[in-house]
Amino acid sequence: MSAAKNHVLVVDDETDIRELLGMTLQRMGLETHCAASTVEAFALLEQHNYDLCLTDMRLPDGDGLSVLDYVARNHAGMPVAVITAHGSTENAVAALKAGAFDYLAKPVSLNQLRMLVRSALKLPRPQDRRASDGQETTPGFPALIGDSPLMRQTRQMIDRLARNQAPIHVTGESGSGKELAARLIHLNGSRQDGPFVAVNCGAIPENLMESEFFGYRKGAFTGAAADRDGFFQAANGGTLFLDEVADLPLLMQVKLLRVIQEKKVRKVGSTSEDNLDVRIISATHRNLTEEVKSGAFRQDLYYRLNVIELRMPSLREMHEDIPLLAGAILKRQVAGGSAPRLSAAALKELQAYDFPGNVRELENVLERALALAAGAEIRQEDLQLAAVRYDKDGADPDRSGLPLQERLDAVEKKAILAALEQTRFNRTAAAKLLGITFRALRYRMERLGIKGDLDSTN
Repeated sequence: MSAAKNHVLVVDDETDIRELLGMTLQRMGLETHCAASTVEAFALLEQHNYDLCLTDMRLPDGDGLSVLDYVARNHAGMPVAVITAHGSTENAVAALKAGAFDYLAKPVSLNQLRMLVRSALKLPRPQDRRASDGQETTPGFPALIGDSPLMRQTRQMIDRLARNQAPIHVTGESGSGKELAARLIHLNGSRQDGPFVAVNCGAIPENLMESEFFGYRKGAFTGAAADRDGFFQAANGGTLFLDEVADLPLLMQVKLLRVIQEKKVRKVGSTSEDNLDVRIISATHRNLTEEVKSGAFRQDLYYRLNVIELRMPSLREMHEDIPLLAGAILKRQVAGGSAPRLSAAALKELQAYDFPGNVRELENVLERALALAAGAEIRQEDLQLAAVRYDKDGADPDRSGLPLQERLDAVEKKAILAALEQTRFNRTAAAKLLGITFRALRYRMERLGIKGDLDSTN
């Protein structure tokens, strides 16, 4: 087989579909072989090396999942895309969870087929991929640092997710690295040359959401002086990261669901729709399952976004990674200068602390310690860690006899005061540390009687 062309295997028992797909792929300059059954497909896979396999989910002697399994066992690294019947979302989700690169629904859209094929053929070969073992392979390339088993498992999961186009929902506490994980999935996948657009859904005023997400035409409303693209158009060909997706109001959830289902977007004030080629990665520190039960989040959108879940571990689950993390953070914070070392007592104090704000809190603690350190060593007293310790239920043991609501209020008040102290009473920074919006923090401070007089910026 000539090395000049990419080779694609098409598996479908319907002659007209095989011919349509074959002709379309050949016009794209691809060498194409076709099979009408799993037996024929396995025989061709034994004889040739392919760069992509397109298989129907329903075959006379098996299904697309058996083809997917065969490829995974015998041709690791080769992407497989499945073709499903119209409306068979469950089959598509099953295939994505089993490791399929992506899926197409019948009747097959040739535009979507071409986009899928181009994207699949851009996947880095295993020997060409950037390492993700916690070391930066190129200057400025992000990395998840740590040698703990949990961090190694997380990086391995990110590697697998980068090899497909399934919608991913990243869960984890505030400051645990959800956006960094999304960026790594993007940078290690077929969309690495496309844009990565990160959106904080909780920071957009509700009346501006539609125009911010979908764009608008000139004259669509007062102030629309020119056409403008939204987040979806800006992310076309790449990845759209929806952070704090649970903050989306229900009306916006309906519109987002339609865009994801149709893979088309209509600007405000436009009569036509534009095709989209965007991978969606969402994240939140909330429990989306509970949000669905309470009616605050649509169940159908939840299933669309949460095809595969990636859980980011908390820092207190990986105390053994703190020395490595702290060293990398200090090196970055001194911007090329000589980073001070942590004393044995300071390091012990860091490893004994629970870090409710996770890596983001560790960064803030070390930044403050750098400013306070008198010499080339950061001492335990330079860290100024909060002295509050909670029991296993998250409550202050000294208040365990109080009614539940008072206990919860006491825990919430201490967490807010600790964040405010850590950020020198800058409420914007404190809200970010706590993983809530500024408005939510202001409401909680008013309810709990917390004064923010020291915050001169807000």
